[in-house]
Amino acid sequence: RTTRRTRLTWAGQVLLEEARRIMAVVDQAKASVKSAAAGYRGRIRVGLSDGIPQTRLAALLAQCREEEPEVEICLTEVSFSELVRGLNDDLFDIGLAQSAEVGDGLVAEPIWFDPLVVAVPTRHPLLSYRRVPLDEVVRYPLVLCDLQVCEGFWQQLQRVLGTVNTRLTIADRVPTLDLMMALVAAGYGLGFSSLAKITGLNNPDVVARPLADCPAMLTTYLVRREGEPSEQLGRFIGRVIPADDQSCLDGQAQRLEIA
Repeated sequence: RTTRRTRLTWAGQVLLEEARRIMAVVDQAKASVKSAAAGYRGRIRVGLSDGIPQTRLAALLAQCREEEPEVEICLTEVSFSELVRGLNDDLFDIGLAQSAEVGDGLVAEPIWFDPLVVAVPTRHPLLSYRRVPLDEVVRYPLVLCDLQVCEGFWQQLQRVLGTVNTRLTIADRVPTLDLMMALVAAGYGLGFSSLAKITGLNNPDVVARPLADCPAMLTTYLVRREGEPSEQLGRFIGRVIPADDQSCLDGQAQRLEIA
């Protein structure tokens, strides 16, 4: 403590993290009891990081409800760091993220591949390109994701932006794709996202254009703890990664993955 401000000591920071973890465990216990009282016979706790395309998530949830309606799927949106911590602390059973940098004790399997595109406002000069050169994109101000909220997505995008030597002009950093699209539509700058996400928002004032010189794919990973999953969790994983797709994932990852 100083005359100007008060801040936690290291011991206080440790205590705060442990208190948050304990409160999360208590909340999980309450949710489990409530779920059982509602008639569910199981729960799968899914952490979502970096945003998941609506169409993919909706299709997955619909399949889960159709095949195992007695199993409750509990979704929680968190940052990538919180997802990793939650998996290690047994607050989540599984996670979906755009980073494979999960550390010891966890495994990350590539499951979905979506084209990286540039979000361009209507009547913008770059719309003269069917595929936009990255060198041209970085000449304009950019509306980028918040580093903490979209940690995995930023790791993948950074590898693409690192191929050009131009100093980036960042108009703003935003926590959500909705806000990015609004700022792009208003002319504040250009944005980046996956084609699936931009298509899902269907903003008439924003056009998605692929990159010309470095066509890239954004990879979504299924993250879980090491070891054999339970039968219930294994069936969920089977819906995310159908058996027919398992054999070709390694080849796709080598060709398409940018992370």
